[in-house]
Amino acid sequence: MMSPRTLTFTIFRYDPQDPDDTPRQQEFQLEEAPGMTVFVALKMLRETQDPSLQFDFVCRAGICGSCAMVINGVPTLACRTLTANYPEGRITLMPLPGFELIGDLSVNTGKFMRALSERLAAWLHPKSVDHSHDELEQRMEPHLAEAIYDTDRCVECGCCVAACATAQMRETFVGAVGLNKVARFALDDRDCREVDDFYHVIGDEDGVFGCMTLLGCADTCPKNLNHQMQIGYLRRKLALHPRIL
Repeated sequence: MMSPRTLTFTIFRYDPQDPDDTPRQQEFQLEEAPGMTVFVALKMLRETQDPSLQFDFVCRAGICGSCAMVINGVPTLACRTLTANYPEGRITLMPLPGFELIGDLSVNTGKFMRALSERLAAWLHPKSVDHSHDELEQRMEPHLAEAIYDTDRCVECGCCVAACATAQMRETFVGAVGLNKVARFALDDRDCREVDDFYHVIGDEDGVFGCMTLLGCADTCPKNLNHQMQIGYLRRKLALHPRIL
């Protein structure tokens, strides 16, 4: 029986609240366990070696998006990344770029996502507000319900923002997560907004026409959302609208 191998973690450390602290990388070593994820390894490191290590988690099941970080150069979720995926046993961890740093591997994605939702008015604008609680729910075609559900699977982890070249160059770019939010309501026939309304929100270089179609968002999305399809859908919807042309 083979003995467990030793993993080497190189982790970004910096506390922006400490005026005497400076960005650096710190190396840790840990014995690998069967089925170990990067999240489990971080939890063990914090419990056994350095309790000051900062990182985020909530669900540990890949549905909250809290533990997103850059693992060996790729933005992804720590709770869904097996240490066995790295045969050399060397793992470098960095915080997601493009977000406010809280400390070490922890970034403030919540602040970013809230501001983005407010900017895009990312909530249902119903065609009518006069509904009786006794009425049946509005019917929806199954294919439309499935399309809306697919966009709603986004967990707002921020991986697509971190992997987007445009978002890293221009802070005002809404990114794939923002375009996905808009597509969700553009698809919904219960929403009263017209194409012109969406055009004024994302019809420029900060929106759908600023995307360079490098598709880092699609490559790194842990939920495998079809960002390419949503971006193409919005571009066609805006560009072919006669009132805009």
